[in-house]
Amino acid sequence: METVSVNKFRESLKKLVEQSISRHEPLRVSRRAGQDFVVIGAEDWEREQETLYILQNSSLMRQLDESVKTHIERKGYTPTKEQMDEIAGV
Repeated sequence: METVSVNKFRESLKKLVEQSISRHEPLRVSRRAGQDFVVIGAEDWEREQETLYILQNSSLMRQLDESVKTHIERKGYTPTKEQMDEIAGV
């Protein structure tokens, strides 16, 4: 994660925010007196929140574990060619 001073952030606000959003990378802004803060795009923040929710939900984690096992063992559902074409938009 890139870090910039609050002064540099203030001077280049628009450019730095656009970079953070387009690169999907958070930007840490350091302050001399006080805690640092992080700039992150809204979509990236929402994605992070969803990931945290799943990681904290033991039921969902068990479902993911079972899904991975069936995939590895090739015992999961296999769509037909027509279904795959529809999914892929072919």
